[in-house]
Amino acid sequence: MSIFLFAPSVLLAEQVGQYIRISKIGAQKIPLVLKPLDIEKRGDAGYAVDIDSIIRGGLDFTGLFTLIKPPLNIIAGGNLYQAGARQVNFAALTSVGAEVYAGGVLEKKGGTLEMNMEVYDALTGRLLLKKLYQGDKKDARSLAHRFCGDLVRLLTGKPSIFGSKIAYVSSRGGKKEIYLADFDGYGARPVTSTGGLALTPALSSDGRYLAYLTYTRGRSNLHIKDLISQKIVPVSRKGTKIDPAWRGGSQELATTFSFEGDQELYLVGRNGAVSRRLTRSVGIDVSPTFSPDGRQMAFVSSRHGNPQIFIQDLNSGSERRLTFSGKYNTQPSWSPEGNKIAFTTMQNNGEINIFTINADGTGLKQLTYGSRHNEAPSWSPDGSMMVFSSDRNGRKELFVMNADGRNQRSLKLSGEQTQPCWSSFK
Repeated sequence: MSIFLFAPSVLLAEQVGQYIRISKIGAQKIPLVLKPLDIEKRGDAGYAVDIDSIIRGGLDFTGLFTLIKPPLNIIAGGNLYQAGARQVNFAALTSVGAEVYAGGVLEKKGGTLEMNMEVYDALTGRLLLKKLYQGDKKDARSLAHRFCGDLVRLLTGKPSIFGSKIAYVSSRGGKKEIYLADFDGYGARPVTSTGGLALTPALSSDGRYLAYLTYTRGRSNLHIKDLISQKIVPVSRKGTKIDPAWRGGSQELATTFSFEGDQELYLVGRNGAVSRRLTRSVGIDVSPTFSPDGRQMAFVSSRHGNPQIFIQDLNSGSERRLTFSGKYNTQPSWSPEGNKIAFTTMQNNGEINIFTINADGTGLKQLTYGSRHNEAPSWSPDGSMMVFSSDRNGRKELFVMNADGRNQRSLKLSGEQTQPCWSSFK
């Protein structure tokens, strides 16, 4: 449970985000001094060190911050945040280039950890956030990430990746099953146990439902699993089933069926019932992804020959072609902000690379280069990052990168990993 202790001078998150943008126009990262946690008792030192490490690792993972080493004379007038005894030396902070300062005190009370955190605008000395975080001593990671999430929201005005989950296919247990892990790969665990082949995981926007395919005797079967009750609903339709994707803000998903002959896209409720046919074309229509408001759907179609990405307005049914550059464009993923679509292109040199394009068809940008096969991009809930699969190191692994292609690195999971889906599930 978190307790808010905002002082009258605290700025709203939107105002702080605006301040950061104005003060550092064109800057890619926020210069932050993060002071190691102080403690009330010597016996709390181990918890403080662990939480400090988790906070620093989490903030570094986002790619939003430049973490600056605290100057030696950062604090004057005492060692603790008590009764105004502690004063921050803002001149020392600005001398090392900091724009934001964060620090706090950790105390263990029985089985509970209490972390009092303060965040300041280093340029003006204004208090931006004062908050008490409480949690079980076994939940240090959650405690640290709650502060990280609040800090990101405070300084950007947007939700964060902290608490979000990634579903993916892994061969870790010898068979291809679907796993769920934290945003940084921590705590990976299987969520299917088919004993055979489970593919194309799709998490609903609230993170409760998982849609996926299994293959038995050469036949594809679509399932919808409630991750809370563990109940699994099979979708009973004859023929091909491909690529489920949830429609944001609804209890429906889209997937490809062939029970009417051609491979077309349909809407399906979480009860497994088909509610509506979406596409009617000569050719194969697959790989749906929805705009954040659920009003538009991007998908892949071979109606003009090679696979290209199209967009359909779900109200009018009107369709337009989005991609014209490249002969083989697949795996679209619509950004949470609604302005961009990520996708993969098979290039003439045999590489598969990830691109983004504006939803109006402008602004084509390549994000991966010279690294073999890069596939299945999926946006983080805040739109600041993507997860994708790459075999650049000799086996298929999950990688993350910033939305502009910077900071590409492996999540270092066990086994081979493919087909990631990043959800806001918490």
